[in-house]
Amino acid sequence: MIPRSAVFALALPFASPVLAEGFLISPPLDCDLGTDCFIQQYVDSDPSSDAMDFTCAALSYDGHKGTDFALPSRARIADNIPVLASAAGRVTGMRDGMTDSGYTSENAADIDGKECGNGVVLDHGNGWETQYCHLKQGSVSVTTGQEIALGDTIGFVGQSGKAAFPHVHLSVRKDGAVVDPFDPDGTTSCDAPGDSTLWAERPDYRAGGLISIGFADAVPAYDAIKQGDAAAASLPVDADALVVWGYMFGTRADDIVNLSITGPDGMVIADDVTLTKTQAQAFRAIGKRGRVDWPAGTYTGTVTMIRGLQIISQRSTEIEVK
Repeated sequence: MIPRSAVFALALPFASPVLAEGFLISPPLDCDLGTDCFIQQYVDSDPSSDAMDFTCAALSYDGHKGTDFALPSRARIADNIPVLASAAGRVTGMRDGMTDSGYTSENAADIDGKECGNGVVLDHGNGWETQYCHLKQGSVSVTTGQEIALGDTIGFVGQSGKAAFPHVHLSVRKDGAVVDPFDPDGTTSCDAPGDSTLWAERPDYRAGGLISIGFADAVPAYDAIKQGDAAAASLPVDADALVVWGYMFGTRADDIVNLSITGPDGMVIADDVTLTKTQAQAFRAIGKRGRVDWPAGTYTGTVTMIRGLQIISQRSTEIEVK
């Protein structure tokens, strides 16, 4: 990988330090980062065929030109989560009408050239632009030429265009060049995080974490987890198995995922799973089969992500067995 000190000397499409002055933005979603939403990907700071975010970690992919604010499941698209203008401006472009089917090999030809999906472009003056991609079909609520205030709703979060998960992709540009709002002047290095920012209130950086956890009576299908349908509301005492699962983002090779279930009579099962590769998203599950009926009562499932000696994310959930 290219040293971080060399990245911005080579990354010509990015804006120069002096261009980051006098313009501030806010997040395009009003949500609790880490609970209701999370940042899945950052701007790719590596001009080679590799990818890295502004901290030199792997929360990006090659050529990624924005910051992805993601929802925890596809089911949340139906909740009409507003996408907000990150700064006051004028609408210079918009598109609507594309489905929220996401990107597949079957629809790749239809999406070619329209990877942003349903989206909006705002002009903020002095060469600054923001672009909002993957909005929900039929939700774009602005028109070209319209003046927009900071925080105005411009649409809802969807999964249109080239999107593998429901999110809004926020791109920031200065005179057509991509700017990373977390490091607009390129002063960050791997061993010396900088404090330059375009954010009025800079969102906390999370190097990975749990998106959701839940109980089931069998290891759920990954698609059900991504859809938001995998967590059982309750389980019968004669359930075939008790399973706890954790859905994660930003996993790295050698991360440890500890999963445990505690019931009315104490510990049911606990185990550590060591991850073998870096992934944008992943899930793991453990469980125990029932030989006789489970004791009725409250069961607690806990999932913990551990990186090195540090717990980076932990969640617990409860379920009634009756």
